[in-house]
Amino acid sequence: MADKQYDLVVIGAGPGGYVAAIRAAQLGMSVAVIDKRKTPGGTCLNVGCIPSKALLNASHKYHEAKETNERFGITAKSVTMDIKKMLSHKDGVVSELTKGIGFLFKKNKVDFIVGTAKIEDAQTVKVAESKSKSSTVKGKRILIAAGSVPAMLPNIKVDEKRIVSSTGALELQKVPKHMVVVGAGYIGLELGSVWARLGAKVTVVEAFSKIAPTMDEEVGKELQKTLEKQGFKFKFDRKLVKVVEGKKDLTLHVLPTDLGEDSNKAPESISCDVLLMSIGRKPALDGLGIEHLGIQTNDRGYIMVNENFETSCPGVYAIGDAIPGPMLAHKAEDEGVVAVERMSGMKSQVNHHVIPGVIYTYPEVASVGKTEQELKAEGTDYKVGKFPFMANSRAKTISETTGFAKILTDKQTDRVLGCHIIADVAGTLIAEVALAMEFNASAEDIARTCHAHPTHNEAVKEAALAAYDKAIHI
Repeated sequence: MADKQYDLVVIGAGPGGYVAAIRAAQLGMSVAVIDKRKTPGGTCLNVGCIPSKALLNASHKYHEAKETNERFGITAKSVTMDIKKMLSHKDGVVSELTKGIGFLFKKNKVDFIVGTAKIEDAQTVKVAESKSKSSTVKGKRILIAAGSVPAMLPNIKVDEKRIVSSTGALELQKVPKHMVVVGAGYIGLELGSVWARLGAKVTVVEAFSKIAPTMDEEVGKELQKTLEKQGFKFKFDRKLVKVVEGKKDLTLHVLPTDLGEDSNKAPESISCDVLLMSIGRKPALDGLGIEHLGIQTNDRGYIMVNENFETSCPGVYAIGDAIPGPMLAHKAEDEGVVAVERMSGMKSQVNHHVIPGVIYTYPEVASVGKTEQELKAEGTDYKVGKFPFMANSRAKTISETTGFAKILTDKQTDRVLGCHIIADVAGTLIAEVALAMEFNASAEDIARTCHAHPTHNEAVKEAALAAYDKAIHI
């Protein structure tokens, strides 16, 4: 490995890195991928997106069987959850998918190197494979796809047992009596949902005045109302200032966010047995060596890149969570593909205005494009088309009628500017509108496209109808 010269060295085997490596190999490049983990897939596959969705699915099936199936005439006298089997299923899914990436590396002749990478210069990466063993990997180009790590409060020490990050929340061996989640973003709401469905009391402490602050406000209010019905309790405009660890429980000290650091106000105390810290993520760039290369970063620590995803150090590129933008696996994948295609002289690009985001709670929330609040702030003259799933035939047949589809359009041109859906299948439905936006479609284009009946997608069609004229079924 040490003597081989590669066309491209990729640091990070997460969604951005492994997809970039495979695409580069398809384009004829010799490629090496370096990652700390022995299994490829990065945070997303190993301790993030994939295992969390496995637990969300399992916990939802349990909750359905225990709480909701009687309306269909199904009665289960005794429903129990085997936590060990649930975790085993999750681990099995992760194992199968990481092996799949390993197979793709071999198929495409991508070398996978396990170790900690440090960039020595624009063509050299030093890899610490163990405490006593290191090697040097040479590449004509280097692509940083190092991903991100959980952000933490400086005075809170995570032990992944009682005070956990998202990683530890995926490995709990028993259902907490009371879980406090600090942060009402995507990750906190999803993992809180897992354990709430299994019987935990869940309290969410959020520094802002609403859940998922960047979400369309109307959708956010609907999701909050639904989660409260599921047992969530929210404490908004609150910050965690201290944790006192007892033998059995944790005591959290919480203060209003609008108080100064020197305030003498007595903090509110909250007792719990598990604390989930979920205040966001930050680029995983520590120890990578970008400082001595003069690679420019912004005030939040993200690497700045040009339209080719090249950094201020020629020959060194960056994508995904390492650069500004939403920290989403699919965003990283698309950036990885475009970065290596541009290295090959292709003119492909990523449309950063059309990147869907999904919160996999129940119901799901999916968004793409602008929110109403953003359009108002920009002074855009827009229209709103909305259709409730209560009036959707498919939703009625399966008794999943919570939520609505909402489409925002330019009032003058009818071009779709954004879409926000709250429904049990919102993550699937959003793809239709993302595709429409990619091709600058109008609401009328969506509305005049024939949709199968009965399907959830008809709610999207009706919302489009409502945006450019009038909905039929309401």
